[in-house]
Amino acid sequence: MKTIILDANAILRYIIDDIHAQAEEVEKVLLNSEVLILPEVMAEVIYVMTKYYNIPRKTVSERIAQFLDDAECRTDVVINAVEAFGDKDFDFVDCLLYEYSKHGNYKIFTFDEKLRKLIGTAWG
Repeated sequence: MKTIILDANAILRYIIDDIHAQAEEVEKVLLNSEVLILPEVMAEVIYVMTKYYNIPRKTVSERIAQFLDDAECRTDVVINAVEAFGDKDFDFVDCLLYEYSKHGNYKIFTFDEKLRKLIGTAWG
């Protein structure tokens, strides 16, 4: 069986449940398939939830954390970045970079002083 990658629309339907029939379809996929949650897709979901739906970042973080639990997401970087997004004043992509710097064999190159301070790098 192939792993299923959910797109942002499917994840949003499930989390927000504004189109209940589609939310139920996503739930069936979650229950019956191996699902992969991509960081790029999660960034889009967070952007739409905060900018289009105007949901506060802490609430977004909590709802997505619940979704990732339902999806049995095993990607620690994504899970930890979602938590950091709820707790820190950084966009989600910066939270991902922060987590990659902590949990991977990565050093982040950035000119963003605020991000540099968070991840503890000093370039240049």
